[in-house]
Amino acid sequence: MYSEKTKEKLKTVFPQMLVFKDPQRNKSISSWGIPGFLRDWLVKRFAREDGTLDIEAVQSYVKEHIPSRGDWEKLKKRMTTDFATVKILAKVRAELDVATGEGLFSLPDFGFPSRKYDAIIDKSLLREKGELILSSSENWGVIELEWRLYAPEGKKEKGVIFMTSFTPFRPYRVDLTFFQLARKEFTLAEWLDVILSAIDYNPQGFLDTRQKLTFISRLIPFVEKRANIIELAPKGTGKSYVFSEISKYGWLVSGGSVTRAKLFYDIQRRQPGIICRQDYVALDEIQSISFPDEEEIRGALKGYLESGEFRVGDYRGVGEAGFVLLGNINYKLTSTSRNMFTELPSIFHESALLDRFHGFIRGWDIPRMKENMKASGWALSAEYFSEIMHCLREDIRYRDIVDEMLAYPKSADTRDTEAIKRLTTALMKLLMPHIVIDKTNIDKEMDLIAKYCLKPAIVMRKIIRKQLHIMDREYDDKVPEIKLKGKIHNSR
Repeated sequence: MYSEKTKEKLKTVFPQMLVFKDPQRNKSISSWGIPGFLRDWLVKRFAREDGTLDIEAVQSYVKEHIPSRGDWEKLKKRMTTDFATVKILAKVRAELDVATGEGLFSLPDFGFPSRKYDAIIDKSLLREKGELILSSSENWGVIELEWRLYAPEGKKEKGVIFMTSFTPFRPYRVDLTFFQLARKEFTLAEWLDVILSAIDYNPQGFLDTRQKLTFISRLIPFVEKRANIIELAPKGTGKSYVFSEISKYGWLVSGGSVTRAKLFYDIQRRQPGIICRQDYVALDEIQSISFPDEEEIRGALKGYLESGEFRVGDYRGVGEAGFVLLGNINYKLTSTSRNMFTELPSIFHESALLDRFHGFIRGWDIPRMKENMKASGWALSAEYFSEIMHCLREDIRYRDIVDEMLAYPKSADTRDTEAIKRLTTALMKLLMPHIVIDKTNIDKEMDLIAKYCLKPAIVMRKIIRKQLHIMDREYDDKVPEIKLKGKIHNSR
């Protein structure tokens, strides 16, 4: 998958964070409905020292603690007939019902509940961990469930399943400083391969560095708050996998209908939408998604993409999620010299809205998924790496460095400079996370920063600009001339 030298470095530097990735084995575990980040955790838990897996132990654990949809009826029977407490690892959605003050939950993978008030969060748990449970549209966690007779206020007594315990699924205690220092042990070329293998891809399946960088740029919204990206790519290039399987902190919407209530704020339920609770929201197969209230969503999006704020009625909301549009495009239409945004739904045909997207990913520079592109061998666990990316979002030192090192004309368009700064910051977090630790060497690394962080950021923004110019001649097709200063201060 990569050189023996890189493999040995990985084993030396990250001895506790590695997992042996086997494409066939991964496929089998994924067929059980297990996402990539959870799969790597299971493999590490039950793997032998040589990386081989006790598959029977995994199956036994999954059967007992990560039941399938078909097992749900058996679990209900245990709770209602045997009065047993059931403990499982599952994906949970939770909300607070303002009318009754009840905490309600649902288990989307089981299609439960089918009726409101059939699944309630115990009052003591709501007081103790309510903020944690309600903090995301979905949480993976270890939960305990039990059945009780209960009479909601003003209603008849009935059987209800209560959640009595919740422990978030966070198996790794992430030491971000350790990770940042560890990066110094690898060359940039080696580090690209480390990242690709962490997210389940074989670096040898890519033809060159350009393909690798383009693929890794998909991770920008994972590490940078409110990084808004558009990617158009031919089918089969792995868009859905990256945004659905690598991190539990993101939300992928594939097809169907998307409303303002779902995205931003539900007035009837008085509940913030998914954009307030995730690291990123990716709309996949964008051509197949419908927007019943286009003008309302467009209005809310304009405010949100610009400042992270939105208004719905009297409600003022704030979010940190990046907004990602993923669409398929035919190879014959992949040209930045034609209006590619006609491939997007009509809601996104307004130049003022598209100007708020920071960058464009040329998905046609990424090869189609083939068997030789699946990671095989020792690599960082996807779960560990996803936690690292989540933590990198909070480290503001990278942006401080970028603000200090970039020089641009005073007449530069603010949206252009902000977009390039944000993209450069994200790429620096991904490719050169050690920069904030080893500040004395920043000047020595300027050429690498320029080539692998700033230049790709400018290219990504240039494509947005060119597309805007084709759509609306009011927009210039050029971005301001942004350069790195000759030397930056290291007194931070």
